[in-house]
Amino acid sequence: MAASGEPRRQWQEEVAAVAVVGSCMTDLVSLTSRLPKTGETIHGHKFFIGFGGKGANQCVQAARLGAQTSMVCKVGKDSFGNDYIENLKQNDISTGQNIIVIVAGANLLLNTEDLRKAAHVIGRAKVLVCQLEITPATSLEALIMARSNGVKTLFNPAPAMADLDPRFYTLSDVFCCNESEAEILTGLAVSSPANAEKAALVLQERGCQAVIITLGAEGCVMLSQTEPVPKHIPTEKVKAVDTTGAGDSFVGALAFYLAYYPNLSLEEMIKRSNYIAAVSVQAVGTQSSYPYKKDLPLTLF
Repeated sequence: MAASGEPRRQWQEEVAAVAVVGSCMTDLVSLTSRLPKTGETIHGHKFFIGFGGKGANQCVQAARLGAQTSMVCKVGKDSFGNDYIENLKQNDISTGQNIIVIVAGANLLLNTEDLRKAAHVIGRAKVLVCQLEITPATSLEALIMARSNGVKTLFNPAPAMADLDPRFYTLSDVFCCNESEAEILTGLAVSSPANAEKAALVLQERGCQAVIITLGAEGCVMLSQTEPVPKHIPTEKVKAVDTTGAGDSFVGALAFYLAYYPNLSLEEMIKRSNYIAAVSVQAVGTQSSYPYKKDLPLTLF
């Protein structure tokens, strides 16, 4: 559920290695023993409010690993928005400059004019991360700005759309999606690593420099212009408690490694990101489950 109302535009003025253009959501979560049938009312046994949104999730995970991060977003001028700004501060993501805009809505009102005013943030980053929970045209403009400034781009096409603008592929240094998103984008069934390899080839043919398809407990499939043969990279088997936001944990970790460990191979970055995402699924919640650098093995750094 997105915080809405009168949005306040927000970005960070400091130079950051990882810049994220995307969404901030407030999650209202009720836990039940089963899903209700149509017309049925059942008791939930727990309710909590959490912080989410793909953009903010990815930014928070990168920040918790030690990245200097910047978030370009809009949040509502309401209690959800106020709480979200405080959440960003607590995760060492500077809230920067606030400008009040008296119009309805929040995430979908982030536009190209906002991006131009945050051009110094995007243009000086090492990595830009974008998704599709904001207006696609805004994400596309952010990728164009990043590419024109020599900034590496990491694009997560979620939620996926079958008619995705072809420029998203050619502007992506790393194109990272999950299996269901890959199915929507390619029209191919993706139910195994072998299927994912076929889908990855289709995506790469559209102009991506590198393609990663995440497969949950099965790990990932990757290929790139320099390594054109698809490769399956398994992940450690763990007992999952809550998989919500695991994909965003992976993307945030990958952005961290792209920015701070650019000499690592993409395969090694993926292995380390897989490990971090696997840690996140062993706790309840989205951002609350994301691990900090201090809680992870030194071998990851």
